Amino acid sequence: MTDEQQAENAVLKKNRWLFWMCFISLVTTAFFFAVRAQIIGAIGFEFDLSETEKGWLMGAGMWPFALGIIGFSLIIDRIGYKTGLFFAFACHIIATIMILIGPSFWWLFFGNLIVAVGNGTVEAVINPAVASLFTQAKTKWLNILHAGWAGGILLGSLISLAMSEGGIIGRYFTNGLSWRWTFGMILIPALIYGAMLIRSRFPVSERVKAGVSFKDMLKEMGIIGFAIVILLFTREIMNILANISSLFSGWSDSLMLGTALLITCIAIIPLGVYIRSFGRGLFIVLVLLMLPLATTELGTDTWIKELMNPVMRSNFSLSGGWVLVYSSLVMMVLRFNVGPVVKRIGPLGLMASSSLAAAIGLVFISNAHGAWIILAATVYAIGQTFFWPTMLGIVAERFPKGGAVTLNSISGIGMLGVGILGAPLLGLIQDKHTDHQLMNKNSVVYKQVVTQEKQSIYGHYRAVDPEEVQTLDKKEQTLVETVVNQSKRYAMTVVAIVPLIMAVSFLILIFWFRKLGGYKPVELAVSNGGEGT
Repeated sequence: MTDEQQAENAVLKKNRWLFWMCFISLVTTAFFFAVRAQIIGAIGFEFDLSETEKGWLMGAGMWPFALGIIGFSLIIDRIGYKTGLFFAFACHIIATIMILIGPSFWWLFFGNLIVAVGNGTVEAVINPAVASLFTQAKTKWLNILHAGWAGGILLGSLISLAMSEGGIIGRYFTNGLSWRWTFGMILIPALIYGAMLIRSRFPVSERVKAGVSFKDMLKEMGIIGFAIVILLFTREIMNILANISSLFSGWSDSLMLGTALLITCIAIIPLGVYIRSFGRGLFIVLVLLMLPLATTELGTDTWIKELMNPVMRSNFSLSGGWVLVYSSLVMMVLRFNVGPVVKRIGPLGLMASSSLAAAIGLVFISNAHGAWIILAATVYAIGQTFFWPTMLGIVAERFPKGGAVTLNSISGIGMLGVGILGAPLLGLIQDKHTDHQLMNKNSVVYKQVVTQEKQSIYGHYRAVDPEEVQTLDKKEQTLVETVVNQSKRYAMTVVAIVPLIMAVSFLILIFWFRKLGGYKPVELAVSNGGEGT
């Protein structure tokens, strides 16, 4: 056993309780995502929600995550990790109760919003906490920590499938158990990490130990980094308000973007005067790479699962939800065993390899048929497994002065970016291909089901109206469904360009670091200690 391994084992032995408490708290956040995705249909049926309203619920569970993780990153060292995680625990408990007893859509909406803030706060705490514990192996242990995300998705999906109609538990009840029983299971991991939190003792952050000031921490991210955060967050808030109120309703995307840019320019002025730094160049590059990374990992997931559902039904008589179980299992196992891989090829090599595997997997998925699509999904799952935690590891290793701000902001930027830029791009590719193919195959059906021209952040497009499709006869409906599915596959091929760009970018970074003597983590000298909280 090497000295490095002995040091890691010593740290883990001393802080085993703390590490596994952080792990279970992340399991809880993933559990929310998995269970909500499985039961959204049942919730929509009970409350008579439209697809748009269900989309609002799902969105309310996403964008506040960025608010929690970035907002708390600015104050977490001052209020303490333990206080921050107690706040997250309170959010989880309050939100779960609101959703379980909620009599209306708005109870569900604000319950999901509070959950997302809690989820963001969890990551705002556990990422810098674990990075501060394992200062010599940040990428490895952040990957192991984020195996908790895959574990939570796996656990939540298994429980949801078991309690659904036809599941090993749900089959004994008429139409399966109520969605409330399934959702209520979230309380189990939440209460476990809440109880463990009471006796947990957190380390002083690496930044604080080194005596790096709050202002110097902000300088690492700089004006450009904060401007990107403000722009994305402002644009997302405007979009949410346009959907749930009359404010910004009817505004074109170009007008919304222009307004968001103006607000960003005004908001960044006092911060720029204070920090007087544009930010570290490499960090800005990683921020820009986080946008395609999040699009590749999160933006394509939903489409892949939709493709899997008919395949799983026809070939294995199983729900497409089992694909999520399978991919989460692959991800969890690989993240637990990432150490030797990182040691051999380094974080940048791992990112370049993962990007290439993801690109191959997407192309494979878009062309595979029958059971082969399962193998294709496996290749893609292997590719996306290390994306998020390894990016966190690179940021933690190269910008320790940035502390919680740089480490957690890049996650928030990724979550915002996929909603504002990634998902609309994927949808636009699909809509444009459907528009072109349906026009060529049947112009009469095309004129009946394709809507008037619409405006997106990427330009004008036309889309199929689902209500109009229902007015067609069976043969025509099958035609439209076939074209739509073909467009999803086509979109996978086009989107494969995104991870290819990432692969090239990380290869360039590898060669750049090689000229500088190789990639090495930046170490901070300890100037003052502390017992932790």
